[in-house]
Amino acid sequence: MFGYIQSSNLFPEPLTSEEENIYLDKFMNGDEDARNILIERNLRLVAHVCKKYSGTNIDNDDLISIGTIGLIKGLNSFKKDKGVRLATYASKCIDNEILMYLRNIKKIGAEVPLNEPIGKDKDDNEISLIDILENDERSIEDEIDIKMKIKKMYEKIREILKGRERTIIELRFGLDGNKPKTQNQIAEMLGISRSYVSRIETKAIGKLAKEIRE
Repeated sequence: MFGYIQSSNLFPEPLTSEEENIYLDKFMNGDEDARNILIERNLRLVAHVCKKYSGTNIDNDDLISIGTIGLIKGLNSFKKDKGVRLATYASKCIDNEILMYLRNIKKIGAEVPLNEPIGKDKDDNEISLIDILENDERSIEDEIDIKMKIKKMYEKIREILKGRERTIIELRFGLDGNKPKTQNQIAEMLGISRSYVSRIETKAIGKLAKEIRE
C-alpha cells in the first residue's frame, strides 16, 4: 500500500467523463459491477488525498483503507443532478473520513484510562490504576492487598513495557523512586514533544490496564 501512495501508476487509469456517466447510470440502477469499477478507477484519487496526511502517525495502509471508506460513502450519496463531478464530491468525502478518524484518535489519546477498573480489592470492590498509584489512605489489610497489586504492576511494567514506554511511566508516576514528573518535564528530559509523551503514556497505560485485568 505504501507504494500506492508513492506511485499513482500502480492504480488503474481514472475513467473519462463519458465512461464515468455510463457507470454511474448503471450503478444507480443497481449494477454492483459498475459500483466496483467506479471504486477501483477512483483509487488514484484516494491516494492523492492521502498524500496530504503522510506526515501524520497513521500507517499508510490505514490511510488508504480509511480514504477508500470515504470514497465508498461519497459514491453511495452522490447525486448526478447536482452538477458536480464525482471526483470533486468524493475528494471531500475522503477528506472528511480521514479527518474524522484523526479527530477520534486525538480524542481517544486524550482519555488516559487511569480510572478504568483493573481488578478488585479484598472486599470485592473494583480498583483502578489511579487507586494503586495515588491512594494513601489504607488500612493494614488494604496496604498488603495494594502492595501485592503494585508488585504485580511492576512485574507487568518490566514484562510488557520497553524503551520509552517504560521510562515515561516510571518518570510520570515516580516509580523510579523520585518525585513524579509532568509531561512537559519528561518531554524536556527526553528531547521530544509533550504531545508525543502523552501518546506514549496513553498507549503504555492501556497495555498495563489490559494485562492487569487479565
